[in-house]
Amino acid sequence: MRRVWSLLRTGLLAALTAASFTGAARAQGVATLRVATTPLDIGAEVLFAKDEGFFAKAGLDVDVELMNNGSAIAAAVASGAVDVAQANIVSLATAHERGIPFVLVAPGGFYASANPTTALVVAKTSPVHGPKDLAGKTIAISGIKNITQVAAQSWLARSGVDVANVHFIELPFPQMGPALAGGRVDAAVIAEPDLSDVLAQGGRVVSPVYDAIGKNFLVGAWFTTAAWSRAHPDLVRRFAAAIAQTAAWANTHQAESARVLEKYTKIAVPSGMRRATWAVRLDPAQVQPLIDASARTNVLRAPFPAAELIAPTH
Repeated sequence: MRRVWSLLRTGLLAALTAASFTGAARAQGVATLRVATTPLDIGAEVLFAKDEGFFAKAGLDVDVELMNNGSAIAAAVASGAVDVAQANIVSLATAHERGIPFVLVAPGGFYASANPTTALVVAKTSPVHGPKDLAGKTIAISGIKNITQVAAQSWLARSGVDVANVHFIELPFPQMGPALAGGRVDAAVIAEPDLSDVLAQGGRVVSPVYDAIGKNFLVGAWFTTAAWSRAHPDLVRRFAAAIAQTAAWANTHQAESARVLEKYTKIAVPSGMRRATWAVRLDPAQVQPLIDASARTNVLRAPFPAAELIAPTH
């Protein structure tokens, strides 16, 4: 990751200078946007917006690229290969702390305690029933120093468990179920749709650990570079408006959005799977909990005001 951030810093100035002029002819009429996201429910708003016509109504012709790697997404935005992309708040806060001028232009997935789509899970016969049972144990997370680790550490620390005595290993979500079943890890922080699969195979939820960060907070957001945002305020406004309409639609049309998700990602949506919730407005107060939790767990050196991350044109 240090090499990724170094490469971003090295090439960013020239890329942003060029990006300022990219699409200058887009100011009027239909504009083309290049957008990148992950092929997951929480990153699927642009797929819904494209399929349901929300982008077209906003005068936007959006090319969507699905990318599995968050570092690749960040590099694509920094280089000007894409205009706007989706990422989680922890990654964006880390970039901000390192001087990478990314800014949020629209909200993304929203964690709601009433509808958790991520949980800390153990095998059915596991002796683990609470945080203190995990002292000296191994927990699988989807990425070192990402939101899954921030949540797990926040939950452990809240109960007085010394996180220095807990071992975290990075595994893709689809590999966590087999790792639990095989006894290679003692617990795992798993998100949908893999969470539903693991529970169907006998996994047991110990805790919705995101609750240790907050009952409601923004998990992800749509971002661009500060230079691109300044150069294209009209496109930022149109994109944000389309995303807000999409969020309101997706939160109340789960059957329809599930079909769109399956259509573009080829990912099956299991019956009964808890779907993502999307924020309809970009509120600094909903961004702050994850920044603060990241600082408490030493993912960030120190907290900072969430407003620093948000594009001035928003």
